[in-house]
Amino acid sequence: MEKEKYKVGGQAVIEGVMMRGKDKVAVAVRQPDGEISVDVKPVSTIRDKYPILKKPLLRGVVVLVESLCDGMKALAHSAQVSGEDEEQLSKTDMAMTMLVSALLAIGLFIVIPTWSMRFLHNLTNDPVLLNLAEGFLRMGIFLAYIAAISSMEDIQRVFQYHGAEHKTIYTYEAGLPLEPKNAHGFSTLHPRCGTNFLMIVMLISIFIFTFLGWPNLLERIASRVLMMPIIAGVSYEIIRFAGNHAENSVVHFAILPGLLLQKLTTREPDDEQLEVAMASLKAVLPEEEIIKAGEVVHD
Repeated sequence: MEKEKYKVGGQAVIEGVMMRGKDKVAVAVRQPDGEISVDVKPVSTIRDKYPILKKPLLRGVVVLVESLCDGMKALAHSAQVSGEDEEQLSKTDMAMTMLVSALLAIGLFIVIPTWSMRFLHNLTNDPVLLNLAEGFLRMGIFLAYIAAISSMEDIQRVFQYHGAEHKTIYTYEAGLPLEPKNAHGFSTLHPRCGTNFLMIVMLISIFIFTFLGWPNLLERIASRVLMMPIIAGVSYEIIRFAGNHAENSVVHFAILPGLLLQKLTTREPDDEQLEVAMASLKAVLPEEEIIKAGEVVHD
């Protein structure tokens, strides 16, 4: 039986790509002078200290929080290396940034949709209809937000690196040498993508919130915030399963909305962007995996 491929995941950053393997996380960034800077650090996870957090549902919440933290660090690092930001964020600055981002997300995707249902409440008192309407409004706000930022020039470059990340992972999974020419034929859409995860979160939240009744505004907001870890845990298990069974027609149909959404969050990369993504991936792969992919490793 063929050995399972080494699992990797990634994230696009400013002029670069972060790749995370089992033991290492790397951020590769194109510097203003054209050279590629690669910063490699060991993976640190609280799951190693508390094995219970590796259990289904719990692991999804931990992965989400750790991914957000790693992503913020990678973005701050890439901004500095690429010349976009000369100042390095402190841990306090990063914590405040994450807190403000979380509060804005709660306001935009929870408070506004459920508060807006006061206008529909004059037409119906059916809690199922009100919850469904709220869920679809939340989905509409989410899609409008993605569409709006995708039109920004700077974001489009990040989305190109997002496409480079996916094409690079596909190239590795196909066992091909990690060279830009080998990535051209692969899609920019990937079933394990974080965009897919967000779409699944949206769809599952619509389903679950439908059965929560229609209490007062504060109780509705609190219930939605408190349920998010559970929804994130379930969504992670689904995205994990989908990544391992992407060829199954039923699974492919189930994740199709997330794949279609990636048409907004990815763009076709050029060879220089693929080089950056591949430099990041090579930095987290064990030497034997790079050799198996057709690469020659030199000391």
